[in-house]
Amino acid sequence: MKSWIEIKPGSDFSMANIPFGIGVIPGRGAVICTRIGDKVVDLSGLARLGYFDLIGMKVEDFEKPVLNDFIAKGRKSACRVRSLIQECFTRGNGSEHEVLLIREKVLYDYTAVRMLIPLLVGDYTDFYSSIEHATNVGIMFRDPSNALLPNWRHIPVGYHGRASSIVVSGAEVHRPKGQVKPADSEMPVFSPTRQLDFELETAFIIGRETQLGESISTADAEEYIFGMLLFNDLSARDIQSWEYVPLGPFLSKNFASVVSPWVVTLDALEPFRCAGPEQKPGVLPYLEFEGDRNFDINLEVLIKPGEGNEVSVSKSNYRYMYWNMCQQLAHHTVNGCNMRVGDLCGSGTISGPDPGSYGSMLELSWKGTKPIQMPDGSERKFINDNDTVIMRGYCENEEVRVGFGEAVVTILPAK
Repeated sequence: MKSWIEIKPGSDFSMANIPFGIGVIPGRGAVICTRIGDKVVDLSGLARLGYFDLIGMKVEDFEKPVLNDFIAKGRKSACRVRSLIQECFTRGNGSEHEVLLIREKVLYDYTAVRMLIPLLVGDYTDFYSSIEHATNVGIMFRDPSNALLPNWRHIPVGYHGRASSIVVSGAEVHRPKGQVKPADSEMPVFSPTRQLDFELETAFIIGRETQLGESISTADAEEYIFGMLLFNDLSARDIQSWEYVPLGPFLSKNFASVVSPWVVTLDALEPFRCAGPEQKPGVLPYLEFEGDRNFDINLEVLIKPGEGNEVSVSKSNYRYMYWNMCQQLAHHTVNGCNMRVGDLCGSGTISGPDPGSYGSMLELSWKGTKPIQMPDGSERKFINDNDTVIMRGYCENEEVRVGFGEAVVTILPAK
C-alpha cells in the first residue's frame, strides 16, 4: 500500500502498521490517534467526516483519554478501523477535495502532538522468560553449573508489579532510594541506588475480560491479546539483591516502568511470526501449543549522557523468548485468575546469546566488572543521573516495516 502521506524510508509507521495511541491534539484535548509516517491522525476527526459510519463507530468512540473502551470492542472491530484508515490514506483513493479536507482537519505533525500513556492499566504482571537472561543472572548470583532454578524450564515465572507507576515515553524519573547492603558491611544502609538498570522488554495488552475461575488456553490466548508495545522495567539492582528473599522484587521495581505510546496490533505483526527456542524438557499439557508463537522483533537500547551523544549498548530480538505470550497468559490464568481489558503483561528482560544482545546493564557490564565505554570518554556500569535511556523496536522484511517507535526515559537525581 502506497500512501499519499510521505513516509520516509525506514519509518516505523508504514501503512502496514496503523497502531493506536492517545494524543493531545492542539485545541482539542486527548483523543484516539494513529500514526502514518511523521503524521499523527486524529481518529475522532476522521469519524467527524463520516469515515467510520459503515462500521457504526461514532465520534465519541474516539474522544477517549485511554484506549480501554476501544480495545474492549474487540480485535475484529480494531481490524475494521485499521482497514478503513488504510483505505482512506492509500494513494489514489479519495478526491483532491477529500485529501485537502483531511490534511486540514485530521493530520498533525507528530512533534505537535503530546502522547499520553495509552491505557488505564488495572494490573501489571512481569515475567522472567528469556533463558539467556535467567542463565546469566543465575551464573552471577548462584552456582554457574546450576544457573537455572529447578522450576524455570517448567513454568513461566512471573510476579505482580505496580501499575500506578507505569509512565509513558518521555518521562523523567528520579533515582529511587531504599535499603542496600554493601558487601563490606554487616548491616544495611539507606541510600539512593547505585545500580540503576534498564530491562529491555516488550509487553502485551489484554483485550478481553475473563471471569474469576476461568482459564485461557494457549490455543485461545491470542484472542485475548490486543497488541504489544515496548516496555522498560527500570530496576534498582542493589536494592533488589537485598530485598528479594523470600518474596521477590518490591521497592527495586515499583518506582517506575516505561511504555512506548503506540500499541501495535497482533494483526500488524502477523507477517513476522517465527518459531521460538526448543523447549526441553517437554512442558505440561496446558502449556503445549501449536504453530509459531514468537515474533521477529528487532530491539535496541541506547544511552544518551546528559551532555553527550547517544550510543547503542544492546541489540536483541523478541524471537529469543523461551516462553511465548500464549504460554504466559495460559499460565497466568490456569488457576482461575481473571483478566481485565487494559491489563499489561511484561515479557521479562529479553537477552540474546551474545554479549551485545544482553538486555540489561547488569549483564552488559557483568555486574559492574566490565564497564561500557561511552563516546565522551566516560564509562557505565549502570545508569547515571541525567542519562537518557532510549528503547526502539521494529519488524522488517523485504516488503514492509512495522515499528513501535521509542520508549524514552531520563533519570534525574534522587529527591
